[in-house]
Amino acid sequence: MTHRTTVTLDDESFAFLNNIAGENRSAYINELLKQESKNHLKQALLKANLEEAADSEYQEELKEWNTVLSDGLSND
Repeated sequence: MTHRTTVTLDDESFAFLNNIAGENRSAYINELLKQESKNHLKQALLKANLEEAADSEYQEELKEWNTVLSDGLSND
């Protein structure tokens, strides 16, 4: 499914878009948005990982769980 939208660009941005994207500006903008979406997700994951690493209470609980991970499993 596709959607149409209208955006307003200043002269410099429009010239850049035309120069870089050529005839298929939509494909270029779609690719930029996909990349930005991936970057946004990476940043959110990094932030969550940093918060998790800084949570000493959570880290202590992880250590406790790590000691029981293999309980009841055979060493075959």
